[in-house]
Amino acid sequence: MLPPILQNLRIPVVASPMFIVSGPDLVIAQCKSGIVGSFPALNAREKDGEPPLLDAWLTRIAEELDRHNQANPDRPAAPFAVNQIVHRSNARLERDIEICHRHKVPIWITSLGARVEVNEAAHDCGGIALHDVINNTFARKAIEKGADGLIAVAAGAGGHAGPQSPFALVQEIRDWFEGPLLLSGAIATGRAILAAQVMGADLAYIGSPFIATNEANADAGYKQMIVESGAMDIVTSSLFTGVSGNYLAPSIRNAGMDPANLAEADASSMNFGSGSSKAKAWSQIWGAGQGIGAVRGIEPATDRIDRLAEEYRAAKEAVSRR
Repeated sequence: MLPPILQNLRIPVVASPMFIVSGPDLVIAQCKSGIVGSFPALNAREKDGEPPLLDAWLTRIAEELDRHNQANPDRPAAPFAVNQIVHRSNARLERDIEICHRHKVPIWITSLGARVEVNEAAHDCGGIALHDVINNTFARKAIEKGADGLIAVAAGAGGHAGPQSPFALVQEIRDWFEGPLLLSGAIATGRAILAAQVMGADLAYIGSPFIATNEANADAGYKQMIVESGAMDIVTSSLFTGVSGNYLAPSIRNAGMDPANLAEADASSMNFGSGSSKAKAWSQIWGAGQGIGAVRGIEPATDRIDRLAEEYRAAKEAVSRR
């Protein structure tokens, strides 16, 4: 049984938080369209001496969604989520936890380490905590430390993707865990959303297709590269952050490197003090998952979600007929 906050979504989708790309514009559009929108807390970066931008972002999101709900009581917005990078190099973590607790953020997504105090803060303000994992060992640790649900990040996902097949990863987790389970990894169509549920996940976790939307805070060239690329254009490498991730090969070539001959980097090089573990030299190396072949153009997030909803409905009807 899903917790109430994850029930009654228009379609069973949580939009994944993407570094730089996810901000208030995209989150608000996603939530108004009936799916959970999310952003990394570290995306909200103010200049020295300015008040915390995260505070302003959360205020704006809450106010705009509240106005939408009052004007549309028959189709209220979905809840939103904030992603906390709990890696030891994130010097902002304690401050950002306090801000999210004060704003009563409804869904907390944690990455790169399971921390009891983050889960406790989420629960204390009435929220739930979801932790992303790439294998069954990390999944067990996350639940032991108080996470309410899991995000299985399987092969083909954008960003710091795991190496395991979604079939294997979901199967192993479902052997012992009956709570909320999300699946990430090349999900870009309504049919793929339904497939994730058939495998045993409750919800799909979708990121890369939303890079090519009007509301995404992404370079125009990045958006167009998503449209023009497919699964064969995705390269897995640890060079850029110290942890294995999936990137667009054309962006690597544009930076003067050969995607087929990249050096490896050690996880000790990860440092989120500047908001990302990616060095400034790699700022034009763009991440994406293997599902981008389904993205045909740049469009409003609402249109993309409408299409996902229609594809999901059609896929369920097709399966019923069979």
